[in-house]
Amino acid sequence: MTNKKVVLAYSGGLDTSVILKWLINEGYEVICFVGDVGQVEDFKEVEKKALETGAAKVYVEDLKQEFVTDFIFPALRGNALYEGRYLLGTSLARPLLAKRQLEIAAKENAQYVSHGATGKGNDQVRFELTYYAMDPKIKVISPWKDQEFLGEFKGRTDMINYAQKYNIPVTASKKKPYSEDENLMHISHEAGILEDPNYSPTEDVFCRTASPKNAPDTETIVDIHFKSGNPVKVVNKNDNTTKTSPLELFMYLNHLASKNGIGRLDMVENRFVGIKSRGVYETPGATILWQAKRDLEGISMDREVMHIRDMLTPKFSELIYNGFWYSPEMAFLMAAIDKSQEHVTGKVRLSLYKGNVSVIARESPTSLYDQELSSMDIEGGFDQTDSKGFININAVRLKAYSAVLQKTNTKR
Repeated sequence: MTNKKVVLAYSGGLDTSVILKWLINEGYEVICFVGDVGQVEDFKEVEKKALETGAAKVYVEDLKQEFVTDFIFPALRGNALYEGRYLLGTSLARPLLAKRQLEIAAKENAQYVSHGATGKGNDQVRFELTYYAMDPKIKVISPWKDQEFLGEFKGRTDMINYAQKYNIPVTASKKKPYSEDENLMHISHEAGILEDPNYSPTEDVFCRTASPKNAPDTETIVDIHFKSGNPVKVVNKNDNTTKTSPLELFMYLNHLASKNGIGRLDMVENRFVGIKSRGVYETPGATILWQAKRDLEGISMDREVMHIRDMLTPKFSELIYNGFWYSPEMAFLMAAIDKSQEHVTGKVRLSLYKGNVSVIARESPTSLYDQELSSMDIEGGFDQTDSKGFININAVRLKAYSAVLQKTNTKR
């Protein structure tokens, strides 16, 4: 083997630290890649740990801005909600991480990439589909699907013993009885005690959002400005705080939503591999954005375009969840979605209060709303007598169907 250089997606946790050492012991030169997508982490310590464990080099990449503009905002334009509820925080971060990992592999002339995702979850699919879509010749090392690795590590105890054997620091604090994945968009809590769908999570599970019970007793009024489906400005009407850059406005909405107890979700979803999974999510800022943008569409989007786009949204969301961000069908859908958003421009005013996001006003320079035409009190150029013919035409097939039913019932 002429090249045994591998780029490992590394977090600094027990699993990827053990995988790092295991790959080294298997004869690989390991380069670690740490992607900063907004998780709360001491990246200097993560880098130090990787080097002390034996990594040849460590890349720590700040991907937050790209995450917002190239992944979160496109999902927003398509109103992406997996199974009508989940805002896809983890799903959107994985293709970005995998893409940057491949770029580093190309730079380092590494033939291999590796990750620590398990063989039961969605992340393995998201990482590996991105790898193959962007570089069909890449070789993937997935330890949790490797028989040799599985034979050596049958559980967490084996991994802890391995870490101790090679002097790999193991976090001393008590491990939470569930797992978490965090980024700028959300934090997910799942597995462990949360695997029981009848278990009600206690308040200490939540770390991104205040309890709605303890949120302020006064509402926060916010204006969000959009251009072609993208948020371009946020104004807090309570204190006139204004944010315009994509990353800053998203982080500010996270802050406002967090203190107002907005963005919690507890659901059982269907993983791509066929297993049902219970997840508890906190997605503060995105919850506000999704509601605001959807409302603006009501005033600025053509009815038929909106309805067709709404038919595409479940498929769009499914593709994101299942790891097909880089696929021909996604390119097709994204083009259609972006076309639908051309005139979704304007401002939405919202009230944030104790876990609730309420739209209270909206305006748009591309508005299709005609107040006089809609009014029950003004004639407004609409001849109401035309509705008689409209109804008669639409009733033709209903009358025909009714006649068939009557004939069928008579014969019985």
